[in-house]
Amino acid sequence: MKSSKTQIFSRVHSIPELRFEDQRLTSFAGLVIIQALFAKLQVKSRLRACFDHLPVSPIFGHPTIVLMLIVHLMLGYRRLRDMDYYRDDLMVLRLLGLRKLPDVSTVSRALARVDAKSIIKIRQACREMMLTRLQALRLVRVTLDFDGSVLTTGRLAEGTAVGFNKHKKGQRSYYPLFCTIAQTAQVFDVLPRAGNVHDSNGALEFMRECIGIIRAACPGIIIEVRMDSAFFSDQTVTELQDQGVEFTISVPFERFVELKQIIQARRRWRYFNGELSYFDTQWKPKKWDSRFRFLFIRHKVKKQSKEPIQLDLFNPHEYGYEFKVIVTNLVFRDVILHIRPH
Repeated sequence: MKSSKTQIFSRVHSIPELRFEDQRLTSFAGLVIIQALFAKLQVKSRLRACFDHLPVSPIFGHPTIVLMLIVHLMLGYRRLRDMDYYRDDLMVLRLLGLRKLPDVSTVSRALARVDAKSIIKIRQACREMMLTRLQALRLVRVTLDFDGSVLTTGRLAEGTAVGFNKHKKGQRSYYPLFCTIAQTAQVFDVLPRAGNVHDSNGALEFMRECIGIIRAACPGIIIEVRMDSAFFSDQTVTELQDQGVEFTISVPFERFVELKQIIQARRRWRYFNGELSYFDTQWKPKKWDSRFRFLFIRHKVKKQSKEPIQLDLFNPHEYGYEFKVIVTNLVFRDVILHIRPH
């Protein structure tokens, strides 16, 4: 049954007053805080600007649908059918400014009409909010983490592909590349990709774009970059070095037999603390053009005992070492601050 706009949209914009009384509350009462946050960030007006080039929907517009999906994810739901769990919740309706939620089919049709220009505008709006936050913090340096993440889809969806999926092998998935700001633990930008691409696919251009945007918005800020071994390459290291960016990139042991030989030949390690020791050297793989600083780190760990344990006897712990190699242009103490969060 069709509904008019007056039956769907609500004109209530005030934030409800909180009272700690003996009464029954909705399980989503905490959304009252999110309502104030959305108002401060001007989320609704930003979303309207992202879809202003599309034809206006007769009832539910794209900004309303996207805002509802944001709330949907914040409530912990992933499937569109889960909207039925809060369809009649007054707090959710108040936050969205609605009297009733759209059907799942309405949401699906609206998402199908979203074009590439809309996605670009949404990414730009997210970056602008992050840049506003960085400018307010006035950070001396900002640390960018680049890493991919598998997003599994149970059905055939546009842009998905069958690729590496550790937990659900053989299922179609996306493999977006995230740029996360370590100081705030917030995602700065996302590069959408299909699930059958390598970690480094499009990473160099994406990395260059993120660095350029942050430098333009925050002149003089020191930029640091952290990457795992999937992004290790001559092009990536050279690009970061030429741009004057501080970086730490893990080196894949399995690709370079020479690294094991260097570690075995080493007799003196520099002491850092009771668990860590290190040494560094200028080195390059055979096909690289330039040498860079490779940092070898040795971490003291307990060996796992696989023999039967006699409870009436003293069983001393045996210790061994785990090794990690990093290519970097930082000093060792700064590198430790980079790798410990991982």
